[in-house]
Amino acid sequence: MIKQKQAELLAPAGSFESMKAAVAAGADAVYMGGSRFGARAYAENPDEENFLAAIDYVHLHGRKIYMTVNTLMKEPEMGELYQYLAPYYERGLDAVIVQDLGVLAFVKREFPGMAVHASTQMTITGVYGAKALAELGAERVVTARELSLEEIRRIHSAVPVEIESFVHGALCYCYSGQCLMSSLIGGRSGNRGRCAQPCRLPYEVKRGAKTLNSKKESYVLNLKDLCTLDLIPDILEAGVYSMKIEGRMKSPRYTAGVVSIYRKYLDQYLEKGRTGWKVDPEDKKILLDLFDRGGFSEGYYRQHNGRHMVALGEKPAFRQTNQKLFDQLDETYVFKEIQEPIKGLLLLEEGQPSCLSLSWEGEETPISVTVFGAPPQKADRQPLTEEKAEKQMKKTGGTPFVFQDLEIQINGELFLPIQALNELRRKGLEALKEAILAPAARKSEKRTEAEGERGSHGKTDPPDKPEKGGAGQAPGRIRAAVSVEEPEQLKGILEHEKLSFLTGGSGEDSQLVLEEIAVDGGGFEGACWKETAEAVHKKGLSCFLILPHIFREEAIRYYNDNLDQLKSAGFDGVVVRSLEERVWLREKGVDLPMIFDDTMYSWNRLAREEMKKLGAARITMPLELNSRELWEVYRGDTDGELSVYGFLPMMVSAQCVKKTADGCDRKPEILRLKDRTGKLLPVKNRCVFCYSTIYNSSPLSLLNEKKAVMQLGNGRVRLKFTVEDRKQVQAVLAAFFEKWANREEGDNSSIIRDYTRGHFRRGVE
Repeated sequence: MIKQKQAELLAPAGSFESMKAAVAAGADAVYMGGSRFGARAYAENPDEENFLAAIDYVHLHGRKIYMTVNTLMKEPEMGELYQYLAPYYERGLDAVIVQDLGVLAFVKREFPGMAVHASTQMTITGVYGAKALAELGAERVVTARELSLEEIRRIHSAVPVEIESFVHGALCYCYSGQCLMSSLIGGRSGNRGRCAQPCRLPYEVKRGAKTLNSKKESYVLNLKDLCTLDLIPDILEAGVYSMKIEGRMKSPRYTAGVVSIYRKYLDQYLEKGRTGWKVDPEDKKILLDLFDRGGFSEGYYRQHNGRHMVALGEKPAFRQTNQKLFDQLDETYVFKEIQEPIKGLLLLEEGQPSCLSLSWEGEETPISVTVFGAPPQKADRQPLTEEKAEKQMKKTGGTPFVFQDLEIQINGELFLPIQALNELRRKGLEALKEAILAPAARKSEKRTEAEGERGSHGKTDPPDKPEKGGAGQAPGRIRAAVSVEEPEQLKGILEHEKLSFLTGGSGEDSQLVLEEIAVDGGGFEGACWKETAEAVHKKGLSCFLILPHIFREEAIRYYNDNLDQLKSAGFDGVVVRSLEERVWLREKGVDLPMIFDDTMYSWNRLAREEMKKLGAARITMPLELNSRELWEVYRGDTDGELSVYGFLPMMVSAQCVKKTADGCDRKPEILRLKDRTGKLLPVKNRCVFCYSTIYNSSPLSLLNEKKAVMQLGNGRVRLKFTVEDRKQVQAVLAAFFEKWANREEGDNSSIIRDYTRGHFRRGVE
């Protein structure tokens, strides 16, 4: 049986009605989005008035409410954040759930006493990431859905934070927070709560001209929903405090049904332990009746990935509904007004004010109030009876309370008008409500709108205004870097016939100069790191090592085994892709300059400042901001670096398309997903770390955006090579340096014809 403090059942609330249904069904807490900044932009999120009412509602019933502020924030939005959050903070909001490091720092600074929870969008995959968030002030981490029970157990043992993990609902194919698929394909960003769910669509898996999957199994990215009823004891004993149910886009009926079943088995385990705990198969059937995407899986808790987790087939167009179940849920939870049991004492005595004392036990500290009303008079004819007084006082419909026990003392034959009794009851219930809500209330510093904007980034100076037609003064020279994932790509660069010109070694006045090469630590084995770094150095270039997208058990073992090689290879720095890696480097004593990659999001100035505090020597600019938005955050900052070429990673997944369609042979390979429009998306499985990456069908290329790039005023760009062969690498390099090395724009016949400018011009909502 669990030894830690009482576990929490956390329910989704996509609307005020869903919130009420969750509370009625037994949720200990709900998470809910406001009118802005939540990762479910298309839910029926309440406006300010209704959200404030929701805070009161859950607190009156002894529950908690967490607000989702779990999107990445653009710079202008940071100036609006204080005014947005202040009313909820004052009302007693229990916590905010955040993705953005700038938002985390802002809330900790501006709203003391309110807890901050690190969203699953922050991709917390282990002890190192949890440590990083704890150091930044997060009281709770929402683990990545991909973690095993053992990985959660390690976090619980090593880091003093609460752990929240998903136990039921939809599973994303991609690690949360690492998905750009919806964004790049249709401009609807998952990092802004607008995911269009392209993973739920059919795809052909191609190896060359051969198709590996059948039409009946074309939904290779469509994961089954998670159901962990059978794992509740294991999950709690691993250290999970908050059991989180997914589903803010679903109905109040769904919320009520799922919460009621998980409440049943959570209570059963907490009361009786494993010996008295058993799941009824009928309850699993009820969960499927509520929503069925093609069956359930237990997710990643016991297995790293697997074909059995993928729905593969199309969801049936029609399913027989369980109307009896739906009606029962509506009657029991959805439309039921729940009331808190209270105790009362009504005391009436001639010549004294009428007196009503009320008490509420609550979850922690009992609360009592006493109110006074009109004094009763001596009765001339019909005295007030206890029965009549009790009947009147118990009319609490439309309030949060119901009398569990009511004692009435009438000393003598007295008369008190019904209107006076009603007023005394109303006054007492209102006083009790205020007393229950009072402990949660806070005071915040009142600010004007302009003061709120300045407080967002800790500066008093407004942003510079860009010059007409540009974003700032262009630097005289662009400093370039390239990154490669495979040895053949590196050979293509080092053997390039114009390398001397590219690196400025020819003595010519080139406007674009190649200064460094970064090599992927998974594609280049540890045994060859020293040799690789030396080869790069011989060409007069700096050499950086790129750490993996996901730093979990496989990656930790790999880099621990190669730690000596890392320290002795002579690298000039490392490219860091997660907070996990930054903490690991520190604890292992690796003191090298760090470039924070674009997977470590810094969409606003405060997030950028937090990255620098964490040790970033350079920061790769976000891929989803347009040029104007990038200028607002990075203008003139020579520590900022812009990606100008590369097949952008749209998904990084613990699943493996190759394993699903053709089985696992632990051999890296590039397959392709053919979508409904005929586009081919490269998929690379990185077996050494056991994750796969799905790339965009066309590469990002800002080849024809030289002027706009230079106007950012940073002077640093990066070309990223991932799935290209040696010749393609050489051709892309030649195209950029032929066009960008000269101060005149000129014409250029490039081999980069099928390309995208990504979000450099359009951005995301």
